[in-house]
Amino acid sequence: MVAVGAALREQLFAPDAWQRLSQSADLVLLDQPGDRAGLAAALGEADILVTGWGTARLDAELLAGAPRLSLLAHTGGAVSPYATRAVFDRGVRVTQAGAAMARPVAEVALTFTLALLHQVHRFDHALREGAPWQVAEDAPERHQILGCPIGVIGASRTGRAYIALVRALGAEVTVADPYLGAAEAERLGVRVAGLDELLSASRITAVHAPALAETHHLLGARELALMPDGAGLVNTARSWLVDEAALLAELRAGRLDAALDVFDAEPLPTDHPFRTLPNALLTPHKAAATVEGRFSLGESTVSEIERHLRGQPLLHAVTRESLTRVE
Repeated sequence: MVAVGAALREQLFAPDAWQRLSQSADLVLLDQPGDRAGLAAALGEADILVTGWGTARLDAELLAGAPRLSLLAHTGGAVSPYATRAVFDRGVRVTQAGAAMARPVAEVALTFTLALLHQVHRFDHALREGAPWQVAEDAPERHQILGCPIGVIGASRTGRAYIALVRALGAEVTVADPYLGAAEAERLGVRVAGLDELLSASRITAVHAPALAETHHLLGARELALMPDGAGLVNTARSWLVDEAALLAELRAGRLDAALDVFDAEPLPTDHPFRTLPNALLTPHKAAATVEGRFSLGESTVSEIERHLRGQPLLHAVTRESLTRVE
């Protein structure tokens, strides 16, 4: 059962991947995946459930009417909005396609990094607003990425993809992540430090940590105050990680710059003060939404279903313990 709307299905599954999926199983399509009653009606005969953004959450009540279900395959990263712990109680295997999102999100984070270093956002704002040439060119000092001290909060899949990109361009990378050991840090070519030290020493800080209870407002007023004057914050992860009010205060003061793809309120209100700030670069939560990236999500999903049907281990299995950590 594919509980993914028609428009999104076309974006996720390339013709070859869809053909392979069709050959692997008899498909039932649910075009309104948020329709809980429709999902319940179709689950009774389902062996495999493919979920996407907006699919109704699979709780104990829905599972009670799905006696044959053996796999939940999510076409995105974070699966906790769609799978409850009752899924694991029933012995249903869970997989997700988040690894396919790492590269496009990392590329946007790199784009943000270069834009902040070279003050592209400030120049663009000034010229579009009609500022005289001499005023528009009067931006803070620019910096190149070669030799730039960059801090990465979270050595997640996306964090590692970003690390590879900025290191290839010559950045000096420091990582704050309590789960990153010395041997793995050496393999990644990064230095490990505590969060305070990272913030104090980095010209650009990029956030790539998961949204957990303990990471809520990981960067608050105290932490943002540690960043040097003129430093930049890149957030393509979750707004959950940054105290938006504290960041807004720093941006209004002109002390920091920020490039953001995620916000507390989405869609971002048209009167939100972020929209008026020359030192803010904003995108509407589209960092992962490349054509190639979405097809990679579908390819990953189909490959995992094929492995499941062959009785092979899943490459991107989600366990009960990792359910809330997967991004």
